Amino acid sequence: MIPAIVEGGRRRFLKTAGAGLAATVAFALPASAAEPTPDEKANMKLVTDFCQAFSSHDITKIMAFMADPCSYRVTEASEPVKGFAAVKERIGGFLQNVDRFEVLETFTRGPMVFNERKDYFSSGRLKLWHGVGVFFVKDGKIVEWQDFTIAMERT
Repeated sequence: MIPAIVEGGRRRFLKTAGAGLAATVAFALPASAAEPTPDEKANMKLVTDFCQAFSSHDITKIMAFMADPCSYRVTEASEPVKGFAAVKERIGGFLQNVDRFEVLETFTRGPMVFNERKDYFSSGRLKLWHGVGVFFVKDGKIVEWQDFTIAMERT
């Protein structure tokens, strides 16, 4: 007969070893994402085109991607700007400082589009913003846009 203390130790060892083996196998298997649906591909293109439009400095072109009404949360630390006119005014306030938005990676799930970007500015308080944009798309327009900061470089 095995003493209870040794038996408990062996059980813990086997449970821990089993969990470690399962984790190793899980990480060894290639991760594969489902192929985006046609609607998801269209949403990704919409958001990418929207980001590229910022280098044009044309507020009308940029706002053509936005729904009416819409909202824009500039950073995770700010309240969302709500309403088409208010979003247009907010974007217009920094638009002339934008050099370009560089989209690094994009993925989508249903109506949600997520992109990692670097936004470059030619003047103003900010030189570079690196973060993640989260976009809710409905009927071919951006209804909500929220940005979350990874890092930034000030001038």
